Amino acid sequence: MAENREEILANFQGITNIEDVAEAILHLDESNWDLLTAINRVMPQDGSSSHNSRSHNSDTHDVEMIDEDISVITPKTHPPDREENNQASTSSPRNRSSDLVELQVHFNNKMHEVKISGAATVSDLKKHLEIVSGVPVCRQQISGLGGSRALSSASLSSLGLQKNTVLRLKPADQLMADDEVADRLTMTYILRVKHDEREYTLKYPGTKTVQEVKNDIYSLTDVPVRNQVWTGWPTVTGLDDTVLAMLGLDLPQHDLTIKRAPVNKQKEYKRIIVESSDSDNSSVEEIEDAGDGFTAEDDMFVDLVQSERLQPLMSENVDDEVLGCIEFAQRFRARYGPNTPNFFEGTLHDAIKESCLKPAKERKLLGVYLHHEQSVLSNVFCAQLLGCDTVLQTLAANFLVYGWDLTHASNNYMLLNSIANTLGPVASMTIRSIPVDRLPALVIIMRVRSNTEIYSVINGNVGVSELVGGLVEAIERFAAQREEDARLERERDARQRVKREQDEAYQQSLEADRAKEEIKKQQELEIKQELERAETERLMEEAKQEALRAGAAARVPEEPCVEERQREVARIRIRLPPPHHDALERRFYATDTLAALLDFLASKGYPKDNYKVISSWPRRDLTTESPSSTLKALKLYPQETIMLEER
Repeated sequence: MAENREEILANFQGITNIEDVAEAILHLDESNWDLLTAINRVMPQDGSSSHNSRSHNSDTHDVEMIDEDISVITPKTHPPDREENNQASTSSPRNRSSDLVELQVHFNNKMHEVKISGAATVSDLKKHLEIVSGVPVCRQQISGLGGSRALSSASLSSLGLQKNTVLRLKPADQLMADDEVADRLTMTYILRVKHDEREYTLKYPGTKTVQEVKNDIYSLTDVPVRNQVWTGWPTVTGLDDTVLAMLGLDLPQHDLTIKRAPVNKQKEYKRIIVESSDSDNSSVEEIEDAGDGFTAEDDMFVDLVQSERLQPLMSENVDDEVLGCIEFAQRFRARYGPNTPNFFEGTLHDAIKESCLKPAKERKLLGVYLHHEQSVLSNVFCAQLLGCDTVLQTLAANFLVYGWDLTHASNNYMLLNSIANTLGPVASMTIRSIPVDRLPALVIIMRVRSNTEIYSVINGNVGVSELVGGLVEAIERFAAQREEDARLERERDARQRVKREQDEAYQQSLEADRAKEEIKKQQELEIKQELERAETERLMEEAKQEALRAGAAARVPEEPCVEERQREVARIRIRLPPPHHDALERRFYATDTLAALLDFLASKGYPKDNYKVISSWPRRDLTTESPSSTLKALKLYPQETIMLEER
């Protein structure tokens, strides 16, 4: 999948001429890496107009078109959602055929201003350019005019050219028939590029130049263009500026090989520093170009001739990011004086936490200042731009500033790794793609829709007004986003507060229910224990009573027979207490004691402790009498009725 994306990225950059890798990846991400969708998104086609023009004069192709839409040669520095929509519609009054079309034509390293009526045709423009440049019409190669729509009979007003559109003119090496030129320019060329052990299959339109192909290979292999050694390109004068259609490449596929040029250890880079008391006139001139980029494998940092003043702001091979930032801040302040930004002394991760990951009201923008000693812009940028009071006040009020020195390759690696870990590989690639000659740079990072990302990059080749303008633009965008984030945070806090109150109320209700349940369980347990205790006591009482009855029954003498005549027998009738209506009857010997009668009653469940034994006449409680008294002595002989009453 990674190799497929590399191929898609290369094809997309080759077709759209977008050199900024981060911007190209942004377009592809938003198009879900669909190449056709991304191309249509960046280069919308005016199908109707081109079709009509082509059908109107299909046999005329006098202009060799190198690229269909490269009128704006300055690459974009912001994603599409931050671009200003300042392009006028082709239907606006200033593009009517009655108005002049103002063009800037680049030829032979010079810019030629051309003013021509909008009603003029492409053929008229070519004739005018022949007068200006001396290049015959049949050999003119023009880029930026409108692609396939720019037929010889097409009027300039129909091409939608903006004011001061930049065209590039160069003479063709050899004459070709118009039809052959058109066919070659519309063909798709397949290049199979071998680098080390890997192969890349790239597809390009015929309008792609060799220089643009080399730039794309740099994005894929990290081999700078100046260090690329190629095998397989045809021998053509001015190869880098020649389009693929004019090279005579092998079809259907052309094989190429690239390798890195050996490092020249003896190469010296010297810098002449011109300083004066007037800081406005101080400048740094470089004898030899330091290169196109600051990749870690580049050889631009070897054997630098440096003065003590221009020692890097960070030592080589920094191991601790915090110590590196502290050293950077100290050396920066020592070199440029106290009127400098207050650099954050900590890791990039901590800087992002302090600036972008706080609550919305407390957030700030994060400005990452990237320094490089080998850039001719460093001294002026640090002394004049970063030392400007307006810039310092703006940074202090709205930014947290993090500084790093990219001069040494090891420190460059550390920063790229830190950015990749905190912001992702796209951000790391954006930083990596900044060329040394555009350093120093101020990278503005902000929190956008819960994502921390790079908003813009302000390069060192700007003035104070451009720097302040870029900072103010970022502040305005950040303020609007921060207000939106603050509103969302307030709404989220309100929802969380309501949810927290509901949870607390629920917990309180749950605790109350649990307390009630505990009380209920405790009460049930107590009742159960009480019932068990009562039941135990009852059983014990019953057992005790049963034991008493059994003992009493054992002591009761035998009942005399009905036919007993030898001894005196007393017949006792006993009325049971309410609610009983029955009566007991028992015969005793007259000589039996009251204790025998009481034992009999106890054996029947009526012990004397619970019941009174009342005689009918005279009425008295027999339980108060002496148990040893005989029944005859108690006048219960020969018969008597007694009653039982509960005590």
